[in-house]
Amino acid sequence: MMFCVGLTVATVGGYAPAIALTPKDYDELEFPPLPEITLPDYERYELDNGMVIYLIEDHKLPLVGGSAIIRTGSRYEPADHVGLAGITGTVMRSGGTVDHPADELNEILEQRAASIETGIGGSSGSASFGALKEDFELVFDLFAEVLRQPAFPQDKLDLAKSQTTGGIARRNDQPDEIASREFSKLIYGENSPYARTVEYDTLANIERDDLVQFYDTYIRPDQMILGIVGDIDVAATKAMIEENFGSWGNPTAAPELTPPAVALPETLGQAFFVDQPQLTQSNILVGHQGGQLSNPDYPQIAVMNGVINGFGGRLFNEIRSRQGLAYSVYGVWSPRYDYDGLFIAGGSTRSDATVSFLQALKTEIQTIREAPITEEELFNAKESILNSFVFNFQDPSQTLSRLMRYEYYDYPEDFIFQYQRGVKATTIEDVQRVAETYLKPEELTVLVVGNSNEINPPLNDLFGDMTELDITIPEPSAN
Repeated sequence: MMFCVGLTVATVGGYAPAIALTPKDYDELEFPPLPEITLPDYERYELDNGMVIYLIEDHKLPLVGGSAIIRTGSRYEPADHVGLAGITGTVMRSGGTVDHPADELNEILEQRAASIETGIGGSSGSASFGALKEDFELVFDLFAEVLRQPAFPQDKLDLAKSQTTGGIARRNDQPDEIASREFSKLIYGENSPYARTVEYDTLANIERDDLVQFYDTYIRPDQMILGIVGDIDVAATKAMIEENFGSWGNPTAAPELTPPAVALPETLGQAFFVDQPQLTQSNILVGHQGGQLSNPDYPQIAVMNGVINGFGGRLFNEIRSRQGLAYSVYGVWSPRYDYDGLFIAGGSTRSDATVSFLQALKTEIQTIREAPITEEELFNAKESILNSFVFNFQDPSQTLSRLMRYEYYDYPEDFIFQYQRGVKATTIEDVQRVAETYLKPEELTVLVVGNSNEINPPLNDLFGDMTELDITIPEPSAN
């Protein structure tokens, strides 16, 4: 018996065929193709007051979430009230409602592990909620209150302004934040609604009546898209929506919502510098305006971007890995839905490598315009985009958000699939064509945030003439 046991153990644990333990090389592995991505079933309809509704059932978990997109944004606030939109979006929620003051509203939500949030960004406003299925009706009623009956109490306005004041005071603490802010001003113009910043004086101009007026102008049902996804009964949810929002009227004419135009900057081909003597490295941004997502060439531009950017892209391989000039390096084509976005390349490097970094960056931008990419580069860039495509559809809430966003900006609901087909069809010739068309070395604006005493050779050796930017924070005007 002992012999048999020993033999059994040896056979199982010690004498299994070696071939079963031999790993395969990565290029020998075979995987089935990814399944085709399809949209989940959804329903879209409109209330009599113009509010657009999207509903998606998802019964995997006993949760319900919702979000609203509102046609507003800081780009519509007056130039002497910069900060108004953001503060309005904050105090809509932080100030509670007419029937539920802030502390009471917070307590109700905390007891149920629920949430309601609001905010207003550059080109849209948002409101959202999340709750357990059993609390859906209560939380949705409160969500509707926040949208329809915000209280805007003075103490919460004062708190929001105080927090914003602190942000102004700290805005030059981080060199990357300085670079991003000042670069936007160079590309769009410092007074552009896409680049201007809140100052002490514009903040001081904001009063409670301004919040109420901004709210009354833009927060209205005919300028809102509401989506709900989760463990819902569609008929019951429709009844709740009608009860909470059906009587909400539009008392005034719709506001003018044409996006402000983007002007061609006066900084084309120029170089700028922000001197920060405490730094031991330079933060560098190079770029120009980058168009909109509606550009028919957007899929081909994305593939070109994939060749340039990312781990294994040309900038990483050449500037970081081969030349060792950068801690980080990137090149991102970042278009917008309804106004021209940006093409930005840049990174951070030690001070004495600043000029070499800039030369290498410009060389790579020029090279992709002049010579065809390789088949391997095309394959890797396309596969990276297409294989990551599935992550856009991990759960129904992502699909819901995308459908709402496309309607908000007047894009076709299958825009993402059009993009996918365009990427698949992209050729080497397409990449060179869009590189030649849209990458414009002669129009590149350059910004360096660094220590002038440590940059050697000096930047003037490369550019001849650089403009130093003054980022001093303006003091409040005397009362």
